[in-house]
Amino acid sequence: MTFEQFKYVLEVVKNGSVNQAANNLFLSQASLSISIKNLEEELGQAIFLRNNQGMQLTAFGRDFVSYITPI
Repeated sequence: MTFEQFKYVLEVVKNGSVNQAANNLFLSQASLSISIKNLEEELGQAIFLRNNQGMQLTAFGRDFVSYITPI
């Protein structure tokens, strides 16, 4: 778990889209998705629900974001 991954999660939340977040972070969409997926695996919980409209926070994700935002 890294601060960089926290930044990635917060950028996806801000944009509601992995594509837009990746553009803002100057990353490929694939590398951003992999980094977030690795974080979810490390935590043992899904942070996002993935669907056609983008990504939405799970209940755990909302708690996680409220925890990491001040960091």
